[in-house]
Amino acid sequence: MQGAVSVSPSQVPELLLGLATVRPVFLWGAPGIGKSSLVRAFAESLGLECVSLVGTQLAPEDLIGVPQLTPEGRSRFCPPEQIARDEPYCLFLDELNAASPDVQKAFYSLILDRRIGSYELPPGSIVIGAGNRATDGALARPMASALVNRMVHVHLRASAEDWLHWAAGAGIHPWIVDHLTDRPDHLWSAPPKTEEPFSTPRAWHMLSDALHSFGPTLDEETLKVVAHGLLTAQHAVAFCGYAKIVRNSYGLEAILKGDARWPHRLEDRDLLYYLADAFRGRLVKELPARKEHASGAQRQTAFRAKSLLVQLAEISVEVAQTVIADGADGNPVLPSWFLIEAARDMPRLVEARR
Repeated sequence: MQGAVSVSPSQVPELLLGLATVRPVFLWGAPGIGKSSLVRAFAESLGLECVSLVGTQLAPEDLIGVPQLTPEGRSRFCPPEQIARDEPYCLFLDELNAASPDVQKAFYSLILDRRIGSYELPPGSIVIGAGNRATDGALARPMASALVNRMVHVHLRASAEDWLHWAAGAGIHPWIVDHLTDRPDHLWSAPPKTEEPFSTPRAWHMLSDALHSFGPTLDEETLKVVAHGLLTAQHAVAFCGYAKIVRNSYGLEAILKGDARWPHRLEDRDLLYYLADAFRGRLVKELPARKEHASGAQRQTAFRAKSLLVQLAEISVEVAQTVIADGADGNPVLPSWFLIEAARDMPRLVEARR
């Protein structure tokens, strides 16, 4: 299911407060963006215990319970102890849409009528489901229309602003907080079609745990192994480059001012890619779309940038091309006037360096 309207994590608690207290809610979202954590935190804020049932780990009898004979010689189903509670609680149906059709059917009366057999959820209990979308490449089965129509559907998106606000007080490693503050677009990437790591808030949290675990003795090669084992290749290279900058006090500002040169050693290629990406981001941020709107300082930045592009190309043409390359949509990222000037002045700048 795809939603026309999505919400950020910071919007979820207020929505759940108004919705989940009166109707069952289903929270949709890509893997690793914090659906389960949000539900548990919301239940805690209400003072309710959060009881999680994972759809992929259930059989219908796990919900309906087992039959038991009454003194009158009749049988009745006894729901499991995990569900049948005396005090109100939050029933969290995780990966509900990944459950088998029989399990989904078993949830019908629990979701709509808040009842299983003769057992009813205590007043004040809430029911929240969550799951991934089929387009995310995660395990997901089509949800029957009868089940879809029994819940209010909320679509969650990743938000770097919300995550960084949370990370500041959650002990996330400062390298990760600082890096994602500069590159918030690296927090999340769409799940790939193949079996390979991809960037999510969960993956960055796991990387933070690894950084804390290894401590200051973590070497560059091990960091590469861990980062590439959790993030997309592009994001892993960028983060490893950032970590090298932090360790060696080697920044873009020094290069822009002429106090340092582009790193040229082959073993520093990840650092070179990171600096080139940061250079590109700086130009996008500082250069206006039209040349006539450029101030004297911005024109000086453009002139210096062309010289730095020549220096970068002398080390790696491939890396230099990433600075001026088009965006993912095929449109230029840098202003057209700057690209035209760079193409015109490049031969002269190359000759001047000989």
